[in-house]
Order: sequence, then structure tokens, then C-alpha cells
Amino acid sequence: MIEIEKLIDALDPKSQIKLGDIPEIDLYMDQVIQLFENNFKDTRRNEKDKLLTKTMINNYAKGKLFFPIKNKKYSKEHVILISLIYQLKGALSINDIKAALETLNEKLIQGNFDLGSYYEDVLSLQEAGSQAFKKGLQERAEEASSKAASEEDPYLEKLLLILSLANMSSLYRRAAEKLVDEISGSTNE
Repeated sequence: MIEIEKLIDALDPKSQIKLGDIPEIDLYMDQVIQLFENNFKDTRRNEKDKLLTKTMINNYAKGKLFFPIKNKKYSKEHVILISLIYQLKGALSINDIKAALETLNEKLIQGNFDLGSYYEDVLSLQEAGSQAFKKGLQERAEEASSKAASEEDPYLEKLLLILSLANMSSLYRRAAEKLVDEISGSTNE
């Protein structure tokens, strides 16, 4: 049987940049990168993996995924947007991320939107999603174990779970893409 509790513990969905973690003062790029390293280090698959690099941030800026910075410094709002981009890039293309965040960036430029409060809602929803994920993962593992019981092969049991999780991931990604198409007004039919 798959050691699902060990797997769940290794995923540690608590790795987040909370609003209180972001300084009130503007940060230089190296400070932004360090903030991400400190808060997301446990999410790396391998120690050598880079979470966020200067090149990534520069590409996000060139791609207009967030509003322009001033004096080579990143505001609290920039850090929040970079955090959202970081979280979205595992599931969506850069073009989809740009489309999803375009209106949010416009609201921030106009100055009539409380991104901090919205970000708290994002984190709250993510916490609820993490709890649902843990329960769902446990259920998928039990189903895989039950279905593979006749095989008595741990490899086949794990492969069954991998295939199930990959399918769920694909469904969630496709649902997110459909929502991006809705908010951006595009349809790919």
C-alpha cells in the first residue's frame, strides 16, 4: 500500500507568502527572490531547482504580466502579483496568465482595488483547497490500492495512482483554461 500520509506531508501545502511576510517597503529584485526562496523552498522537487530567477521576473515584466515597476523596486502589490504568477505557472501558459491578470493589473493601475484583501481571500481559498486535496488524495490512493490488490505489485499500484492524479490535474487545468477564456473574452472552439 502506498504511504499516502508520507506523501501528503512531503507536499506541505502551507508553503505560501502570506501578506504579513511582505515588507511594507519596496524591494529590489534580489530581495524579492530571497523572499520566494524563504517561503517556497520546501516546494522544490530537487535542491538545485530554482524557484524564481532574475530572468523569470524580467520575462514577466517584459510580457506585461504585472504593471511597471518604479526605480528598480517592487512594491507589495508587485510581490503579490509575482506570487500569483508563480502559483499559476504550474498549470497555465504565460499567455493565459497574462489574460487572467490583465484586468487585475488595470484595477491596480487605476488605484481603486485592495489587492491585499483580495490576496487574503486567495490564500484562504487555497487553504480550503489544500484540505480538500488531502482528502481526495487519500481517497484516490485507497481506490488505487483496492483496484491493484489483485496484482500484488507496488509498482502497478503507484502507476495507477499516478495516472489518476495526472487525469485530475488535466481536468483542473482545462477548467482553469476555460475560465481564462471566459474572462478574456476569447474562445478556442
